[in-house]
Amino acid sequence: MLTELAHRYLADGVPNPGREAPDELTAAVNKVLGIAGWAGTAAGVAGVIITGVMMAASIKRGEASDHISRLGMVLGGCVLVATAGPTISFVFN
Repeated sequence: MLTELAHRYLADGVPNPGREAPDELTAAVNKVLGIAGWAGTAAGVAGVIITGVMMAASIKRGEASDHISRLGMVLGGCVLVATAGPTISFVFN
């Protein structure tokens, strides 16, 4: 009884906004996220290229260096950037 009265009188003035964001905000956020995605992809490609050049240079000099771990970190970052969008989309939809 008390819960029903509280719900009736207290919940009447509580706003219930919709779940949709304004179109202008959605467009701006999508643009920023698109730019960030392309920048992450470009950084990953540059990282792989730089690591490859460093590996080739150290092999040519005859030095044994641990570039495989560096390449693994770069490729791990590439996977993180590539899966960030779909993962967030899965969680919030």
